[in-house]
Amino acid sequence: MPLPPHVADLTSIDLLLSVAELGSIGRAGRAHGMSQPAASARIRALERRVGAPLLRRGARGTVLTDLGELVASWAAPVVRSAEDLATAIATLHAERIGHVQIAASQTVAEYLLPRWLVTLHTLVPHIVPTLSSGNSTVVAEKVLAGAADLGFIESPDVPAALDHRTVATDELVLVVAPDHSWASTPPSATEIVATALVTREAGSGTRSAYESAVAAAGLGQPMSPLLEVSSTTAIKSAVGAGIGGAVLSSLAVAPELAAGTLVRVPIPGLTLRRELRAIWPSGRAPSGPAAELLTVAAKTRLQS
Repeated sequence: MPLPPHVADLTSIDLLLSVAELGSIGRAGRAHGMSQPAASARIRALERRVGAPLLRRGARGTVLTDLGELVASWAAPVVRSAEDLATAIATLHAERIGHVQIAASQTVAEYLLPRWLVTLHTLVPHIVPTLSSGNSTVVAEKVLAGAADLGFIESPDVPAALDHRTVATDELVLVVAPDHSWASTPPSATEIVATALVTREAGSGTRSAYESAVAAAGLGQPMSPLLEVSSTTAIKSAVGAGIGGAVLSSLAVAPELAAGTLVRVPIPGLTLRRELRAIWPSGRAPSGPAAELLTVAAKTRLQS
């Protein structure tokens, strides 16, 4: 039977769930590729349909009202079912049998994409993905040039000609060798910024995210690199050998931290969490295998 006209659209429901998860309308809007005013307008329209406030804004962010929590509890399984339906329909699409060109920054390519591709292969065995990796700037250029159907980047800025969706979050950490002086006597944030570190090349998302966080904290610009390396593995080897410290993805250094071959150094007063995003040309939503991969990646974020 036809749905009643007062039933809200799923995009607004999904946005409400993201506000509950992220604690901010602005962050939820960015996760859905929309501005804060657009996200606020959707939430207001949803509240009008429900007939009561769903969100409460306070000093610590935005939280759901009691009624909002109730609506969210009803909505969550509906959104999951809608995602499953979208995946199933995409699987039946004629484009499902073919290739998909993927470009990804190193962190995503090495530590997240493998399990996404395993899931994609389980759902649609006939898709043949082709993956190229590079820094976030290179990935964006490939997507803009049409050399990749879908890209994944880790830099804080997305070119204006690209649409995007957050698919994961990550934290950058400062690491040193166990016998480095910082391992026993952590420095201040000012000292860290004034010290030359081992870094990725210019254009790297990890380097850009660190530099942006330093600037946002009012600490100026980091010291020029001690050593520039285009490989995360090479940076970890150099740091382990004692050449100096480096700021890297927590995903990349998890094995070394667990084994004790690298040591994490706290950076007081500096927030180094970042969003990892899928990107595609503006106005051309991913379709076929690319859409299926985006669904897999986004569902992983909701489940994490």
